Amino acid sequence: MSKPLILVTNDDGITAPGLRALVRYMKEIGNVMVVAPDSPQSGMGHAITLDNTLYSKQVIFEQGKDAPVEFSCSGTPADCVKLALQELLPKKPDICVSGINHGSNASINVIYSGTMSAAIEAGIEGIPAIGFSLCDYSWDADFEPAEQFVKTIVRQALERGIPNGVVLNVNIPRTNGESPKGIKVCRQARANWKEKFDKRTNPMGKDYYWLTGEFVLLDKGEDTDEWALANGYISVVPTQFDLTAHHAIQDVNNWTLNE
Repeated sequence: MSKPLILVTNDDGITAPGLRALVRYMKEIGNVMVVAPDSPQSGMGHAITLDNTLYSKQVIFEQGKDAPVEFSCSGTPADCVKLALQELLPKKPDICVSGINHGSNASINVIYSGTMSAAIEAGIEGIPAIGFSLCDYSWDADFEPAEQFVKTIVRQALERGIPNGVVLNVNIPRTNGESPKGIKVCRQARANWKEKFDKRTNPMGKDYYWLTGEFVLLDKGEDTDEWALANGYISVVPTQFDLTAHHAIQDVNNWTLNE
């Protein structure tokens, strides 16, 4: 049997250590093609490029018969997946994996995540997709303790499939060199960001702002991604891109709307 074709992408950029680690892991599972941003695109969410041109070029990080074919792209993570599927890949991939992100995409962070938006873009096109994130923002973060877990999740997704309309959001705890305790399938914790803006003035007298904030966990449940991560487990949250609040349809239908 031929090996599966695996599309690898991210939002930290094609040179990010997290992506390079994911490429190494995926080469043990299938044939790898990489299409990733040429510069960091964190926090871009599902933005796409409409008012500018996109550029892509092939890049070479390694040689050999099993070396992945890699392209950098001037656009966002979602752009990368769109371009990969429509122009750069020889056929539809068997799976898309995004990451490994430097930093958490658990809880409300999934809304802002370029890593997850790339995976969701693949999911919209009917491709099984997983976003991986490590709860460590440092550039030299240690991804190796989670290697076997990452490969297990991808192999299971290839063998068993992912339900239509669902993308997996996988977050890995920072374990300081220890192996994670295991994997928990979770729900997304309720949380938000309490934003603050650091207002400053440049030498020309013009005000500018740096966005800062504090993560506020509003959920004490022990079945959430935040609980799993805090207790040393990898969290797997099945995430859907149908944003319809189906439970609220009847409530809104009871409004007086057609008089």
